[in-house]
Amino acid sequence: MDGGGAAWARVIAWGVAVVSLVAVVVAFLVQARLPEVWRPSIPATPDHAAGLAFPLVGAFVVARRPRLVVGWLMCAGGLFAGLSVLAGMLMFQAAGAGSMETAGVLRIVAGTTWAFGGGILAVLVPLLAPDGRLPSPRWRALVAVSMTVFATLAFLLAVRPKPAPGALRRPAVIPNPLKIEALAPVHLQLYEAAYLAMEVCVVATLIALATRFRRADPAMRRQIAWPLVTFAVYIVFLLLGDDYWAPAVFWTALIPVALMVSILRYRLFGIDTVVSRAFVAAGLIAAVSGVYFGVGAVSSLLVAGYHQVAGLAAALFAGAFFQPMRRLLQRAVDRLMYGPVGDPRLLAERLTQEVRRADPAEALGVVVEVVRDGLAVDGAAVRVSGGLSVESGDVGASPREIALVWHGEPVGRLLIGRPGARRFAAAHDERVIATLLPYVADVAHAARMAADLQRSRERILAAREEERRRLRRDLHDGLGQTLGAMAMTINIARISIKRAPSTADDLLKDLHSGMEAVTGDIRELVYGLRPPALDDLGLAQAVRQLAEATLTRADEEGTAVEVVVDGELGDLPAAVEVAAYRIAQEAVTNVRRHARASSVRIALVREAGQFVVSVEDDGVGLRQDCRAGVGTSSMRERAAELGGSCFVTSRPGGGTRVEAKLPATAPLAEAGRTVRGAVASARD
Repeated sequence: MDGGGAAWARVIAWGVAVVSLVAVVVAFLVQARLPEVWRPSIPATPDHAAGLAFPLVGAFVVARRPRLVVGWLMCAGGLFAGLSVLAGMLMFQAAGAGSMETAGVLRIVAGTTWAFGGGILAVLVPLLAPDGRLPSPRWRALVAVSMTVFATLAFLLAVRPKPAPGALRRPAVIPNPLKIEALAPVHLQLYEAAYLAMEVCVVATLIALATRFRRADPAMRRQIAWPLVTFAVYIVFLLLGDDYWAPAVFWTALIPVALMVSILRYRLFGIDTVVSRAFVAAGLIAAVSGVYFGVGAVSSLLVAGYHQVAGLAAALFAGAFFQPMRRLLQRAVDRLMYGPVGDPRLLAERLTQEVRRADPAEALGVVVEVVRDGLAVDGAAVRVSGGLSVESGDVGASPREIALVWHGEPVGRLLIGRPGARRFAAAHDERVIATLLPYVADVAHAARMAADLQRSRERILAAREEERRRLRRDLHDGLGQTLGAMAMTINIARISIKRAPSTADDLLKDLHSGMEAVTGDIRELVYGLRPPALDDLGLAQAVRQLAEATLTRADEEGTAVEVVVDGELGDLPAAVEVAAYRIAQEAVTNVRRHARASSVRIALVREAGQFVVSVEDDGVGLRQDCRAGVGTSSMRERAAELGGSCFVTSRPGGGTRVEAKLPATAPLAEAGRTVRGAVASARD
């Protein structure tokens, strides 16, 4: 529509709104001045609210979207409602003044405009809201049937025969110029049947709107939720009758406002949160009340005369049902409002299945995708402690950050971007986050452990290759050169042994010295692989000798050393023995350098499935600003390489405690015996 057409559309729409508004205001003024006998028993009806609210809101919608048919229907339906109210009040005024013929004509106008306005506002507007299209072509039949029913109501009102004497509610009968007396025997039955058919059509309209809501995407559901809720409540008041006219009038005025929000500004307001909480609250009230009164009644019958017992039993049962019922209702409402993606439990099941099917390296990316889809945001990301980061979409410059905690240990952060096009309510997002967060933390922890494992493998590979290079260099440059020189000496000695025995003797003496050098080189290589004291003395005695030698050199007076052994240490794995020895060595060295201790207690304890090494001193303890150095990091890394742990803490009475827990399993023990045998063979 061009600029001129849009301007004329606005003028026409606002003109209709003004006419309807004036009609309703004049109707109120006329009603206030009617004689008591002709004044309606109900001061206002839903038609009054429709005549005031629908044209004004419809004109506002037309001004924003001139091509949208829903805005024009709101204007037209509201105008008919306003004219119906005005014609009805003028009818009573004319009848009160004695102008019965005029009152009869106005009565026909009031009934006809009421039927036209009702058909437009109760059927066409809900069916076409919010985009001006029917839910599907098959609903055209409902439009045809509904218009026929409302036209039948208008016809029956227009041709109403003279009522029976006992049916009069006014001082006089308003004559009907179009009456058909032949319909007198069946007119009331026909009108009641047509009115019932009208109610059925209105309920069918609500079903059509609910069907559109169920099949729509999340964005359209959020839009349809506004008219769906308000129209559903209006139908409840319609079916209840005139006894609830006051809330019906108020609620009728809310329907066009809900339509306007649905059409123009539906994303600015959390109708889904309102609907969700309303349904959950209503369901809880109904369920808990039913359980309470049911259990109370049964208890009263079984325990006659003990009303306190019945009340207590009812309260206990109602309390027990409250939380499970709340969760069940909330899941049902989430599924209704947002579809499968809106149910946090289904999202969790989907997340579990996706992680199972995904490659371990891609599991974290799958988690981020599910979180982004479940929250309907522009982007989501997971930052795992240690540097690993996975992102889906764009989280923006200032995303929301949520800490990921795995069994009390922070493992990373979940970053959530801006709400996307199909945004959900904040309350729904919080439920999704609360449900998915433990799964995200588990996968983040697994990803961090996998990354740590990969880095550990890389370090082990690098260390292995460095050790191989060192051994190759030592063997080639040291032992290899020496053996080569010895081979040459042997050849010269063989040549010289007959011609110059003294020379050969000198060569053999040099060869003997070279053999001692080779033995020393081999011993150094073996010592680099494993401390010899472990095989010569055993772990306990080796640690005792190490501690006494280290601490005695540091102080002439010496430091009292106590080594406590608990359990069998003979079959410990070789790797555990070396790690325990090196940890004890580093701990004792720290005592010598920093502790200024008078006594040290070293405990070697073999218990179920693990081996514990603890070194305690009574020295100065750890400083408040103390940071882990190379030695402390080395002890922790040695324990972690075996799947154990190492902690350095201050003792309550002063001093420092180093405790390392190492595994002592059967596979490691078998490997330990193999390594010890190989080392012993090399030494021999």
